[in-house]
Amino acid sequence: MNKNTSKDDNLEADDHWSSFRKKAHEIIFEADTFWGKFFDVVLLIAILLSIVVVMLETVSEIKQEHGSELYKIEWFFTILFTIEYVARLWSVKKPLKYATSFFGIIDLLSILPSYIGLFISGAQGFLILRSIRLLRVFRVLKMVRFLGEASQLTGALKASRPKIIVFVGGVFILVVILGTLMYMVEGGENGFTSIPKSIYWAVVTLTTVGYGDIAPQTPLGQGIATLIMILGYGIIAVPTGIVTAEMSGQAKHVSTNTDSCPSCSAEGHTDDAIHCYRCGDFLHN
Repeated sequence: MNKNTSKDDNLEADDHWSSFRKKAHEIIFEADTFWGKFFDVVLLIAILLSIVVVMLETVSEIKQEHGSELYKIEWFFTILFTIEYVARLWSVKKPLKYATSFFGIIDLLSILPSYIGLFISGAQGFLILRSIRLLRVFRVLKMVRFLGEASQLTGALKASRPKIIVFVGGVFILVVILGTLMYMVEGGENGFTSIPKSIYWAVVTLTTVGYGDIAPQTPLGQGIATLIMILGYGIIAVPTGIVTAEMSGQAKHVSTNTDSCPSCSAEGHTDDAIHCYRCGDFLHN
């Protein structure tokens, strides 16, 4: 009787612990509940403040006057982010999956420099990597009113990738040809001393940046430069058109699913998804 009672107590404790982990996962990884939104907003504010502290430490006047205070604040954020990282690992069923994911690696890189700095001088400068954590703003954008737009833009960029790769490849070939042509027309006496330098000029001109450090001097070279500049305006518009066309198609297939996998924290599942696309576990237990 006592053994059965003990087993029941253990099962009840396990269920309670499992329920607590699920609740923690919901708060840490989801953004469609009050506490989930609150957690993400507070986290983003903490990231912004920590970045400001890191930047202020690089200003010599401020560091001389307030270096000690900034050092303490920096360690406060480091400990805070360490606790958050451990909580994320604890709240998922497969910690290794999260640790090796994009956000998992970024989270780790944002706290390592402080600890490495205890042994290697100057390593704290890499704390600016915390700015990458601002990408978590897209987690906050999972709020219902922004979810459709965020999903649509992400889907359009992914769908546009093959076309943009082909386009960039074509532009690369074009600047190589134009750069080589300008090298032959202008020559080293006018600043086009090599084909690579002439290609650099072609890129600067085609993108309408125009630094002015190299300029064609011959009438033929100036004529070619004029054509490249005009061509540049048309080329700049192409990627915009590609993404815009894809966004029109994506508008019909926008997902509003805010589920985060309880095992590996993967997001972006379709509305009717049952299993996680990354690890295969059930999204709902």
